[in-house]
Amino acid sequence: MPSTVNIAAYKFAALDDLQGRKQFFLELAAAHQLRGTIMLSEEGINLVVAGERAGIDALLSAVRAVPGLEEIEVKESFSEAQPFDRMLVKIKPEIIAFGVEGIDPREHTSPRITAQELKAWLDEGRRFTLLDTRNNFEVEAGTFDGAVAVDVDNFRDLPRAVESLPQEMRDHPVVTFCTGGIRCEKAAPFLERQNFREVYQLDGGILKYFEDVGGAHFHGNCFVFDQRVALDPSLEAVSEETPPSGTE
Repeated sequence: MPSTVNIAAYKFAALDDLQGRKQFFLELAAAHQLRGTIMLSEEGINLVVAGERAGIDALLSAVRAVPGLEEIEVKESFSEAQPFDRMLVKIKPEIIAFGVEGIDPREHTSPRITAQELKAWLDEGRRFTLLDTRNNFEVEAGTFDGAVAVDVDNFRDLPRAVESLPQEMRDHPVVTFCTGGIRCEKAAPFLERQNFREVYQLDGGILKYFEDVGGAHFHGNCFVFDQRVALDPSLEAVSEETPPSGTE
């Protein structure tokens, strides 16, 4: 098995002492030769990091020792090489930039459906809309069959793009999805605010779907923000091209 462990995780929780936590994670990452990005905010943590198993385990132990982050869920994949050039720890106003006041996943999120439940809905041909909340270049790499893209180049543009969605979409169930689930934590409640009657979010996003049920009903690959560029439904890298910079 490839020796580099790639993790993606996030958790919305009230965090304090952000500067102190930034320095701590930088020192821990340096000690274990970890690379990737950790976003810190008063609203929580978002991380995509890669390294050897011992270092990843040390990082996760440290993260779970922070009050409020004990139950953080992690998605793993593996690669032969380190997919990041350096280690960054950033302090941001939001761990996923959205810019809409009053959308706070610490207080409210939409109901979640699991990968298995989504597959069952698709298998039976249930009537609902699968709404892809990712950027257009990510959608081009692959998406669910029949999914509707919000048609944005940046997640912060989603609120404006929602105005262009068909009115009738508001009257039927909508399931939002993204790469790892974090964007849906804000997108789905926003849809509820915009009078979408029945909104769900895919728990864990595409990566969790691949992990749990494979590529059923998915066409193409899942874009990721590192040097692997995209993962197939077996969570194997499929491209060596240079990806756009940033995190989900």
